[in-house]
Amino acid sequence: MLSILFFYPAAIGLAGNVDPIDKYVYSENTGWLNFEAEEGPGVTVGDDKVSGLVWSENIGWINLDPNDSNADSGIKNDGTGLLTGFAWGENVGWINFNPNVPNDANHYGVIIDRDGNFSGWAWGENIGWIHFQSASPVEYKAATTWITSCAVGCDDLKRFCALWLGSGGNLDADFDKDNDVDFADYCYFAEQWLGPCPAGWPLKE
Repeated sequence: MLSILFFYPAAIGLAGNVDPIDKYVYSENTGWLNFEAEEGPGVTVGDDKVSGLVWSENIGWINLDPNDSNADSGIKNDGTGLLTGFAWGENVGWINFNPNVPNDANHYGVIIDRDGNFSGWAWGENIGWIHFQSASPVEYKAATTWITSCAVGCDDLKRFCALWLGSGGNLDADFDKDNDVDFADYCYFAEQWLGPCPAGWPLKE
């Protein structure tokens, strides 16, 4: 999960205003990307733009505000949390925060909700998709250059149902760790089903 803090970052010694705990996003091809690295300026989310540097162990720095002559350069915030524009990585090229899937009217770009949580996907021609929602990698079958399946599937649903209304410790379906598999856990499962799985995409195999 990636989220921001709603107070001045200097008050706690941060370079940007990204939460120092919820600071990672994931790419199948490059691994974890850190939006609040220990070195560097960090990432700052404003009402009109997102600026700063993102660090990846595998591809180096990604600049969210590269100051390029290209009008689309840099990540813009429309004030409601909808992000657009392109970031730049010296080793990977341009990364689009509001990509379009051919012949698909759904929106897959990156957004920030009212609680400061990021969701959605960014796309780089050289590195593929970057997922902004889950704290753990989302598996998908990359049969084409586009995502072709969802984060959870029917087998996951069967396992969840088998544990439904169970009690005790260490149950795989007890997502909120209250020792009960109940409606709160179902809501989390449903969010994982619907959130990373836009309409029309097949389930994970």
